[in-house]
Amino acid sequence: MKNAYLGIDIGSISTKGVIIDDAGKILASEYLWTEGNPMEASKKLITVLHDRLDNDTYQVMASGTTGSARKLVGAMCHASVVKNEITAHSVGTTTLHPNVRTILEIGGQDSKIICVENSIAVDYAMNTLCAAGTGSFLSSQAHRLGVEVEEFGKIALTSENPSNIAARCTVFAESDLIHKLQMGHRREDIIAGLCRAVATNYLNNVAKGKKIIGPVVFQGGVSKNIGVVKAFEDQLGMKVIVDDNGHLMGAYGIAIMAKNSGKREKFDFNVADIDFQTREVNCGHCANHCEIICVYGNGKLIDAWGNRCDRGEIKVRA
Repeated sequence: MKNAYLGIDIGSISTKGVIIDDAGKILASEYLWTEGNPMEASKKLITVLHDRLDNDTYQVMASGTTGSARKLVGAMCHASVVKNEITAHSVGTTTLHPNVRTILEIGGQDSKIICVENSIAVDYAMNTLCAAGTGSFLSSQAHRLGVEVEEFGKIALTSENPSNIAARCTVFAESDLIHKLQMGHRREDIIAGLCRAVATNYLNNVAKGKKIIGPVVFQGGVSKNIGVVKAFEDQLGMKVIVDDNGHLMGAYGIAIMAKNSGKREKFDFNVADIDFQTREVNCGHCANHCEIICVYGNGKLIDAWGNRCDRGEIKVRA
């Protein structure tokens, strides 16, 4: 049997997963909606990846998790590596694009920029406070315009006179969009304006104060929108690289880290059949009053965290 490695990226909007081999080749992948339940989304993801893997040839020998629910899903999967998304995206991107200097990432509800030198992340910034300019923002505007968000980019490229949309805030953008519609602006011009506003909002807020040096790689779900890609290229004055697997880069990066960890333990895909539950415990042993999260698998405690001192520690019995 050949070794394989699993990486899972659990975000608030989407859950991504890949299985790679020793050479870093993707053997199986999946992208699905989290739907407010990272545990169930991860179980579904694991089942799909298992079905797509050649299980007669490969066995998963290490796993890693990243994203907002990385610790929770890491406990479920007994992950070898649990790391933040900045690290995972950096490792994944520099593995495929060793010369990259700037990583632009726009996801469903947040966005980030990572500055790279010699394949190492040296600076970054994130925007998690406002959804303006993210995937969810574009989806809501597409719905308002009666257009599939997947068609946004193609329609935007047909515009010769993009509308000027104020997208620094979701509320202002929606108000401006409605006003432009009422004024008689063409739909393709409004869509192109929205794509341009996403790039402008990102560069003026997330990337503020950062020196963007090429090569530039653009990833995340919004990178699939060719209208936004063109808007970035126009404003930056340089080519922007979009990888076919850019939406999976966090999962790919954490899979690479699991492979390189040196830890080897056969992954049990039956984790998808386990009943996982969480319970919050309020510790009153000191003035911190820590909120401790306990994770149970089939009624057995498998992990706990949240305590800020040893008095609140909840130990897992072997």
